[in-house]
Amino acid sequence: MSKLNQIKIPVQLEDLAEAMTAQPKYRLVRERDGLTKQSEDIMWLEFGDDGFFKEKHTEPAIGRSLLMSPFNDFFTWQTTVVTEIVEQREDYIKFKTQNSNYELFKI
Repeated sequence: MSKLNQIKIPVQLEDLAEAMTAQPKYRLVRERDGLTKQSEDIMWLEFGDDGFFKEKHTEPAIGRSLLMSPFNDFFTWQTTVVTEIVEQREDYIKFKTQNSNYELFKI
């Protein structure tokens, strides 16, 4: 009897358990319809003049797009580019994008 050729993927069980029980830290609400998305983390993406990804940031700014975790092909949500920051505090930002208005809360 021969054994199958198996690929082993190393996983830290503590990291996996933590990821599975992580609570959302951010809540995004779209103004026009109340659509709500939650995520554990966020990042702000900057795109070049050619429309391709240029750089990622931790702070919002005009010209950046909000990406909500997880940060892979199955991300929770991505906004279009920010056109105006209406209000900003440490735990809250209200902003407009090319096609929507949003409020982002740190919870």
